[in-house]
Amino acid sequence: MTTWRIRDFHPSDLDSILHLWSAMTESGIEPVYSLSEVLASCQADYAVVAVQGEDIVGAAVGRAAHEQGWIVFLATLPESRGRGIGTGLLASLEQRMAPLGLTKLSALMPDTETRIDAFLNRGFKDVKNLRFFERQIPVQRAELGPLAQLGGRVLPRDLWANVAGMQREKQLLERRLVLPLAEAELADEFGVVPPRAVVLFGPPGTGKTTFAKAIASRLEWPFVEVFPSRLAADPEGLAGALRRTFLEIAELEHAVVFLDEVEEIASRRAGDPPSPTQGVTNELLKIIPAFREQPGRLLVCATNFIRALDPAFLRHGRFDYVIPIGLPDAEARHAMWNRFIPEAVVASVDVALLTARTEGFSPADIEFAARSASQRALEKAVYSPAAVSAAGPTDGGPSDGGASGGGASDGGPSAPRNGRRGPTTEDYLEAISETKTTVGEEVAAAFLEDIEDLARV
Repeated sequence: MTTWRIRDFHPSDLDSILHLWSAMTESGIEPVYSLSEVLASCQADYAVVAVQGEDIVGAAVGRAAHEQGWIVFLATLPESRGRGIGTGLLASLEQRMAPLGLTKLSALMPDTETRIDAFLNRGFKDVKNLRFFERQIPVQRAELGPLAQLGGRVLPRDLWANVAGMQREKQLLERRLVLPLAEAELADEFGVVPPRAVVLFGPPGTGKTTFAKAIASRLEWPFVEVFPSRLAADPEGLAGALRRTFLEIAELEHAVVFLDEVEEIASRRAGDPPSPTQGVTNELLKIIPAFREQPGRLLVCATNFIRALDPAFLRHGRFDYVIPIGLPDAEARHAMWNRFIPEAVVASVDVALLTARTEGFSPADIEFAARSASQRALEKAVYSPAAVSAAGPTDGGPSDGGASGGGASDGGPSAPRNGRRGPTTEDYLEAISETKTTVGEEVAAAFLEDIEDLARV
């Protein structure tokens, strides 16, 4: 005689689901779906329980996605197995989901699961040669609203890989910042406290903003850029707006917060009467310690003029690292040129020569020169006398007149007819010679002094 029955799940059954979950994991089976997913589906989707007397001895949970149904959880207590409870739970769950018009009901099982009789008894097929892939979504739905209000976004995952060259800086940032934040539990085992705030300093155009975004991309954390110039127009004033912004950021589970040109709001405090920014600097000095108390966050401040920062701003306890981001070395410049030169012509361009000719160029300078060379090459291909001559009349009439409808003969653009399909080494050298570098010798020398005096890596 059957001594168990099946009924619908009630909210008061949560403790029993937890008990079933624990019994499953203690037997060495790691469920495919997380406990939070199972509990959420119990209350929002479909769930049935098997009851013997006053005790719950089994449960099945399912959810539907369009015409596809999924078994999220199926478990029975060890002492109740082999009595057909699992088969009964699946049958009852399928019956309750039938009005949805499902065309398929599927289940994912861990490799360690050997009790599959319940599924086979209900007509499920063991599909071979399938692999299960999953990925955690970095931003949860509840965070999307606050993130949008802050103007934040989740950046593409490939930004880190797309940072051309700069291997020395990438390796430093990977080891000091990304590793302890991405592997927080492992870092804790080694006694490493994950960083909470860092300063990136260096000449203009060296890629500090790019690195800040790449760090967020590498961690898969939302990127929130704070613009002091925009906050200054707030009725509360810059200090009040800054305070409120960081309170809103605290609602996010994870975030890389970026403050560019931080010297504008954290400059040296001096003089009598106080400078207009002194109140803002004081507020920022209060915000950073509070920010540091929140896990899952990283504040990245960038500056072109680190000497202008208030000494109290840089002290230990506020910033974990003060990292220089300088001009790219030869290896980095070579990688950048390979990235910016069109793939169709890169083999015919003397990249080594371009690398040598751009010593002292910043990444921004190299990108400008590359874009400029491409634009010039395009114009030469279309508008040069050879290209115009090759194009000829556009209406098939005589070349000395007639009722031609325009085209190359009247100065308009035409498709290149001279075989030219991209910039050459000469185009790049011409663009390089006319590019004004961002960083002069004096600035470069001062940067080396700042590394010696202020860097902390």
